[in-house]
Amino acid sequence: MKLESQFIGQSGAFLDAVERASRAAAMNRPVLVIGERGTGKELIAERLHRLSSRWDEPLVTMNCAALPETLIEAELFGHEAGAFTGATKTRVGRFEEADRGTLFLDELGTLSMGAQERLLRAVEYGEITRIGASRPIRVDVRIVAATNDDLPALAASGEFRADLLDRLSFEVITLPPLRVREGDIGVLAEYFGRRMAAELDWERWPGFAPHVMDALEDHPWPGNVRELRNVVERAVYRWAGPDMPIAHVQFDPFDSPWRPRPPEHRRSQAQASGAGSASAVSGATPAAGAAPSFDSIEDLRAAVDAHERAILAHALGKHRWNQRQTARALGLTYDQLRHCIRKHSLMEGQD
Repeated sequence: MKLESQFIGQSGAFLDAVERASRAAAMNRPVLVIGERGTGKELIAERLHRLSSRWDEPLVTMNCAALPETLIEAELFGHEAGAFTGATKTRVGRFEEADRGTLFLDELGTLSMGAQERLLRAVEYGEITRIGASRPIRVDVRIVAATNDDLPALAASGEFRADLLDRLSFEVITLPPLRVREGDIGVLAEYFGRRMAAELDWERWPGFAPHVMDALEDHPWPGNVRELRNVVERAVYRWAGPDMPIAHVQFDPFDSPWRPRPPEHRRSQAQASGAGSASAVSGATPAAGAAPSFDSIEDLRAAVDAHERAILAHALGKHRWNQRQTARALGLTYDQLRHCIRKHSLMEGQD
């Protein structure tokens, strides 16, 4: 992932996407960047601009989903004074601001059909017309657009203009989600962890305990790199200091025994939507090392031991290796906890 002008990642899928962006940068053609939230679409757009011949001209960004439909066209193309109620003076739109540079349109799939039609004319003829004006204005703008929508499917259903899609898809760069970027979770976690440790003025970086690293690797990361950064930085700043490896991580920052309950009518709707929604509401994430699915168990004792070890490692990390607090939280005596620690080789120096 690109952070502060450098890309962090080593997986083939990620490097292929970066290489494709680097090659497309030199072409004065539109590019579509496709990917889930948090995969870095805006950062690829910046790379496309910085490596192009337009690098010293403006890079103008517009989030198409951030504005109401009635204002998007005025934001893109500008307006003349008196063009509509509230238009007290002439305003230059994003196209004119990006003249000779790059216009990055994020969340492209949310554009209204009217805005799509005007965007198509701008792409085809290099002309835009301010709202309320009678004469078009010539602009030289390269379009880079991003979305997490399936644009071909939207075009097939009539929700997105097929001719506009054809014009914008000279090159399509699809960014892989973090869960398929083999080897990158550990690399990114280490990078973010070291940065946060430096921000906290820690004298050294203690690293992560093995069970935490396993948990990071096993998490599905629906928010991708942005979510990973938050989780890692939160775990580091909450930890006591650099004397011990970080042994506790919380994936859902809202997870709390005092979390407000939704109103009764919302709970009823959630229950009606199916059993799968319960885990989504709780935000619970199984601990790393948890027992495999029942159908795949071939050794019951090993599966039970693995589950017990995962629970114990999680509780020790949560209580910062305070064994008396951990024993109390798990309903064990101190001697019983010590026995479990020795059984699973979870001595402080090892984990």
